[in-house]
Amino acid sequence: MDDEQAPGHILLVDDQPIITSNLAPYLERSGYHVMVAADGEAALQAVAQTPPDLIVLDVLMPKLDGREVLRRLRKNGNWTPVILLTQVGEPSERAGALDEGADDYLNKPFEPYELLARIRAVLRRSQPGKPLAACRRLRSGALELDRLTRHVTLHGKEVVLTAKALSVLEYLMLHPNEVLSRERLLDAVWGWDYPAATRAVDVRIAELRRALNDDSGAPHFLETLIGQGYSFVGRVEAVS
Repeated sequence: MDDEQAPGHILLVDDQPIITSNLAPYLERSGYHVMVAADGEAALQAVAQTPPDLIVLDVLMPKLDGREVLRRLRKNGNWTPVILLTQVGEPSERAGALDEGADDYLNKPFEPYELLARIRAVLRRSQPGKPLAACRRLRSGALELDRLTRHVTLHGKEVVLTAKALSVLEYLMLHPNEVLSRERLLDAVWGWDYPAATRAVDVRIAELRRALNDDSGAPHFLETLIGQGYSFVGRVEAVS
């Protein structure tokens, strides 16, 4: 593990022993403490008993599926970062889960190093004391986004956005000052196999600029990098 990477407690939730038996030792060798749960009910019990720093959560599981576990966590005010393990061919499932408060997702099958990179990235996006991904509300200057109620305010006034534009804004704010390609945004919000071109991302970015009065010559919150993608400019705070 890199010296700069602090140890963390990870809850790995999957009903396939072949996956957990391979991933758990790999993550432990990378410096993390790993707990394993085989279904959604066991996952919620584990979170209550020993709160983790991050949850790796399979979507398709017995008793309670991953999305229901995620909904219950967020409804109870638990904003522990969650990375979903999803199945290819379910773009609506992935997009819906991101709307409900997931922080990232990884398509099955995947290589362990891909998951490790996602874990490190999510845990690295933090302010002193509390990660961005673990907080219900995100704030940048006069802009605030409530991830639970799906409301956005600017200077205290509500900003009306479509669901997809709000999800794009959330993903950008969770990755401040990082250049995100159109393909990555399309993948994260719509799902990689969703029948939409990257033009769909441009349309939602344009909607955000209008709604945030951000379409003047000098970028305020959103910056376009020609040939690269978009970036949320500025400091984002995790608001408890």
